[in-house]
Parts: sequence; structure tokens; C-alpha cells
Amino acid sequence: MANLKPIVVKTELMWDDREIINPQSKKYQINLTHLSDDAVKKLTEIGVKVRNDKHDPEQGNYIVVKSANYPIKAELEDGTPIINAKIANNSKAVATVKPYTWTFSGDTGVGTGVGRIVVTEYAEYTGPSMDNPL
Repeated sequence: MANLKPIVVKTELMWDDREIINPQSKKYQINLTHLSDDAVKKLTEIGVKVRNDKHDPEQGNYIVVKSANYPIKAELEDGTPIINAKIANNSKAVATVKPYTWTFSGDTGVGTGVGRIVVTEYAEYTGPSMDNPL
């Protein structure tokens, strides 16, 4: 297997489930989207499957980073932690991707965790307003 050292990428964040368990994966997770060609090359060289869904083109090249046991930490550039708040889609960040090998039922692959997310352009997701229903 290739060298699995952490890789630092510029990204836009989507679908923030850093602090709650995602009901489908049963893990904490967040999508790292709009990955550069260089990031895609480095990730695919070590066996990470980078997605680019023609049915969901707004994410561009992306990966989903997950944590089975612990919430995923994120912080602003000044070091202020982002806690008890969802990061809005398309907030910009720099993330340290931590690839790891996995084996399950005879299959093997490379998964992606995350070491650090520094949000450089932050917007908080507030959800739909209940003030003026249609």
C-alpha cells in the first residue's frame, strides 16, 4: 500500500454532521468538496476514491471524511473552536485528510478521516425560518 501520510487540502465544506451521528453512515462526517486537481491526484495515488457525481455537480471532486467515535473538530483561523453550530455549505476551509487502510469481509481499501479543519470563510447554517411559513 502507498505511503499514507496526512494530506492538507483546500476545500469547501458541505453536509456538516461533525457533531451529530449521520443517520446513514452511523458516523460523524463532513464532505470536503471542490478539491483541486493536485489534491485529487495525491488522494487517488494512495487509493482514496474521489467522487464526482454527475447527479450532484455542485460538489465537484469530493470525499467524505468520517469519524466513528468522536465528533470532528473545526476551528476558525484565529483558533476559536466551532462548537454547537453547523457550518453552512460552501464555507471555505483547509483540512488535514488522514487516510487509513481498512479491511471488511475480505475487501480492502483506503478510508479518510480528518485531523484538523480550519475554516477560512465561515457561515453558520441556520436552517429554514419558521417565522414566515408559506
